[in-house]
Amino acid sequence: MKVSGSWRYVYRAVDQDGQVIDLLVSRKRDLKAATKFLTSVIAAHGQPAEITTDRAHALVRVVGELLPDALHDTTQYANNRVEADHGRLKARLRPMRGLKRDRTASVVIRGHAFIQNLRRGHYELGMDARPGMTLAAAFDELALVV
Repeated sequence: MKVSGSWRYVYRAVDQDGQVIDLLVSRKRDLKAATKFLTSVIAAHGQPAEITTDRAHALVRVVGELLPDALHDTTQYANNRVEADHGRLKARLRPMRGLKRDRTASVVIRGHAFIQNLRRGHYELGMDARPGMTLAAAFDELALVV
């Protein structure tokens, strides 16, 4: 994605159920960014038994170093779940006419991931609502807490 005219890379961690669990917006797609992202995911969610990534050299190296016992899948269509969800994010960002700051990009992407997780039923919010009204009911429940 582009932020203020410059390319940024979005690292996203998605679990086996399709829930977005973490993300990072980085200026570079290098070893430092991959290490930062993967260490934060491991610290927050523990070590996975299996990890699927694309064939980016930095990710292959970092996964080999940080998760030597995990099965690392880099086959051609293995990361379709993340890529398909990434398409929804791009469709959301396209009409916004761009973002100006990395922090704004991170907040917008995290908000998009939260809404996607709500729609998919990963949180117990709005479960008693009529079909089609679950998102509105979830926000009503959140408003009572906040």
